[in-house]
Amino acid sequence: MAPSDGLTAAPTPAGAAPVVVVKIGTSSITDADGRIADRAVVKLCGEVAELWAAGHRVVVVTSGAVAAGLPALGLGGDRRPRDARTLQAVSAIGQSRLMRVYESAFAAHGLVAGQVLLAPLDFMVRQQYLHARGTLARLLELGVVPVVNENDAIADDEIRFGDNDRLSALVAHLVGAGVLVLLTDTPGLLSADPRLDASASLIEEIVEVDHELEALAGGAGSVRGSGGMASKVAAAKIASWSGVRAVIAAASRDRVLPDAVAGVAGVGTIVLPRETRLPARKLWIAFAVGASGTVVVDDGARRALERDGRSLLAAGVVDVVGDFGVDDPVEVVDTAGRVFAKGLVRLDARGLRLVAGRRTADLPEGTPHEAIHRDDLVVLPR
Repeated sequence: MAPSDGLTAAPTPAGAAPVVVVKIGTSSITDADGRIADRAVVKLCGEVAELWAAGHRVVVVTSGAVAAGLPALGLGGDRRPRDARTLQAVSAIGQSRLMRVYESAFAAHGLVAGQVLLAPLDFMVRQQYLHARGTLARLLELGVVPVVNENDAIADDEIRFGDNDRLSALVAHLVGAGVLVLLTDTPGLLSADPRLDASASLIEEIVEVDHELEALAGGAGSVRGSGGMASKVAAAKIASWSGVRAVIAAASRDRVLPDAVAGVAGVGTIVLPRETRLPARKLWIAFAVGASGTVVVDDGARRALERDGRSLLAAGVVDVVGDFGVDDPVEVVDTAGRVFAKGLVRLDARGLRLVAGRRTADLPEGTPHEAIHRDDLVVLPR
């Protein structure tokens, strides 16, 4: 069950500095052998402390539990296991080691760190969503720096974030952040691959994340990390739809956090927030979970959904791909295979196949009139 439309981000008190969410990846806080690079964490925590002293409240989303646990078992480097169950067990070992470094680094600045482990269900189930929001808000009120990670040790292989970039964007919405800083090992999104094009330059500002930019971001990241620039751009897109300014910048850059929050030119790639924001429910539908199938619609249905904001009726359905149940998320594509919307279906795959192309008046008694109701539908940007 997705959060209802009535769920909004945690409010920021009038006159208060905006909440900042900062995400740092595995490759930025570990060395080549997978050991935690204390110096990198100390640098990060020092800059968080500077923001805290300036009146900001900061949430840190960190990767690194799996990589930190590998050396303890002698599984670093080329011996890194590939099966999910072993990696989940390793994360349970590494999480405490990771937190000890954060606790020590924050204590040097008089700050207390509090561990928060989240899973996709915390954003999908209304009561868990409220609990997660309330816990993070209370930690910030108490002057604690929440250190967030995905709960890898017990994560469901079929329902998980996969990398912490998307998690950080959802957390930014959850806490009502003003800024999301995505720290990586590059200066930001570049105009080309610098290994292939010496003229590649930093893209300093993005107004709208489109397919061209997503293609430019490329594929996965390093061996130690699960993300890459593509996942950073995807997270920035989620943040933008939440009304949050996102900055993709190099973790190694001097004073990267204060400069990112201040909007200093050249700090990295800034993705501007959209004027039209998605409510929590539609943000969840669009970005929090993967699609269980695909619904192909005709041109008339596409126009009705995009231009008129209508529900998807069975009459507009051309084909159904996959095996999904009632209320499962599906992608909506046109006859050319272009994904332009995502929504929660009111019929299962078998039922939708049986009524595809039928007018509402011809539907069997008791069949929902809408294949996807407009309240459960998100039209995605082109």
